[in-house]
Amino acid sequence: MRLRVSYDGTDFFGWQVQPGTRTVQGELQEAIFRLTGERRTVVAAGRTDAGVHALGQACHFRTQTPTPAHRLGPALAPHLPPDVAVLEGRDVPPHFHSTRDAVSKTYRYVILNDRDPNPLARRFAWRVRPDVRGNGLNVDAMREAAAHIVGRHDFACFQSAGSPRPDTVRTVHRLTLTRAAIWPAWSPVPGEEIANDAGGPWLFLEVTGDGFLYNMVRTIAGTLAEVGMGKRPPEDVAALIASRDRTLAGPTAPPQGLYLVRVDYDD
Repeated sequence: MRLRVSYDGTDFFGWQVQPGTRTVQGELQEAIFRLTGERRTVVAAGRTDAGVHALGQACHFRTQTPTPAHRLGPALAPHLPPDVAVLEGRDVPPHFHSTRDAVSKTYRYVILNDRDPNPLARRFAWRVRPDVRGNGLNVDAMREAAAHIVGRHDFACFQSAGSPRPDTVRTVHRLTLTRAAIWPAWSPVPGEEIANDAGGPWLFLEVTGDGFLYNMVRTIAGTLAEVGMGKRPPEDVAALIASRDRTLAGPTAPPQGLYLVRVDYDD
């Protein structure tokens, strides 16, 4: 069975079960056990880190429960904590695998580009202050830099140490930056309809690709933020990708601004 799951990652030590810590996988597996009496492993399309959120994580598990797939979300709700919700259940073939069968994933990174702190956003966005002259991020420059990322490339320069992949070639299908005056961060679709490029403190980076390396989206966000601050020119990103050198890229942006928006399959 495949589930579509949403969660606030603030109080979790990431997705994957780890001894002595609270994780999303652990909460889901315990809820499934309470409902069905079955001890099952829930496999995610992507293992999110501590503090990272999900609007549409995909995962699967095998079960003999008589509960219909479309009723599984409401059935699990009493057994789940308030920071996790099952949005949808779907029957899938026995050979289905959430990770291997995914054809694309979409992530969103949220930046609050404002002089004043916002206590309500501190768990859900990265605050990047304007410079001493009050200038915000240069979104046009960031978009110019982002154009170098779209396409099929070796993205080793955006991969953090800790979970290296032998194959670092990935395809980024789409990368957009949208500035807005209001908060559409939890929308299941991009917020272009409320975009206001003339102003607004919120900046939403949205990227779709066939797969992502460890911390790849957060490092892209950190690198593009440096472009927006004027710390590096937009054309520097092309040379950075060609170098394959992580030390030349920008910082890994903090986890609270990152959202797994959706995972797509051929069905």
